[in-house]
Amino acid sequence: MDSLRLQRTAKTGSAAQACIECIERNDPTGVVPQSSPLFTVVDLIKRLESDKRSNGQFWWINDRASKPSTSAAISAWPLWFSEQSRNDERPLFYMTQSATSAHLSMLTSQTGQRGIILNDIESSPSRWAKGAHPWLPLWLASNRQCTPFDPASGDEARAILAGALNELYVQGAPGFCYMTLHDESGDGIACDRKQTYLGMYRLDTPAQGKQQVRLLGAGLMLREVQAAAQILQDEWGIAAEVWSCPSYTKLARDADAHSRHKRRSRGETPANSHLQDCLNTSETPVIAVTGYAEFVAAQLAAHVRAPFRALGADSLEPHQRLNRHWIALTALRELASQEQINTSLISKAMKRYRLV
Repeated sequence: MDSLRLQRTAKTGSAAQACIECIERNDPTGVVPQSSPLFTVVDLIKRLESDKRSNGQFWWINDRASKPSTSAAISAWPLWFSEQSRNDERPLFYMTQSATSAHLSMLTSQTGQRGIILNDIESSPSRWAKGAHPWLPLWLASNRQCTPFDPASGDEARAILAGALNELYVQGAPGFCYMTLHDESGDGIACDRKQTYLGMYRLDTPAQGKQQVRLLGAGLMLREVQAAAQILQDEWGIAAEVWSCPSYTKLARDADAHSRHKRRSRGETPANSHLQDCLNTSETPVIAVTGYAEFVAAQLAAHVRAPFRALGADSLEPHQRLNRHWIALTALRELASQEQINTSLISKAMKRYRLV
């Protein structure tokens, strides 16, 4: 199949900037957001369509639609046959329900590996973790053209959307952005917009003078991570520092790039990666949690000098479900291995939460 080559022009950046400005104008500043990532993204696209400056400045594809609408196509094929579209690239939003890497590979091939892919499979019933075939997260992490995100809240989804528009269409970076979207409320999480697109930001600061552990979570698992932090505090007297990590893959790739640059540097002191700035300032143990398979969070292991443990959907036995109690137990085990707490607390926790 021929490759779709979209030509970037001066209008590409201005079209993206118009979309970014519309998103920022509709930012509920000072209001704690409650909307889900799916609702937020769909609502923002509707606002982009109704805004005078951004309307007509982007492409909107929704392959979930049963028939074409006046505003959205149901596939990327119109781009192939429109010389005007091929020669004047604009921001592309592609809404889909792709549960497999094969389907996602096919639709991104249609778009020339460009655009912002919005996948709401997590809101559909499935026997797979997060609604995705096990090969899908592997494809996302290994595909260098793809920058995958797993937002926990509508506010994070908004920040990622604006960041992707800026990086792909204003700065002209290659590749595409992928977001998995769930339809559960964001629990009032207000994110750090800049650091969200970099891959992680801290939600709170723990009390001083206690044993501490750092808990990282992405997407819906952030809710369980926050609950685990509360359990550790209330029931075991352990303060946990909580971080949201919308993209473990972006963090790992950025850390890899900085490591390569450091090896090639000749005397000068290279800048740290965002991951190093966030986590390599202390030796406090780190537990990184994902709703995907464990390897997604484990991508950070090579770049974290503190004791590190990754948890994912495949970290437990098939009949067990990763939740706040397993996360809290893992934190206790890590602290016990570091001789910061008595090992007897582990058996007590297993009995209390019936994890035997």
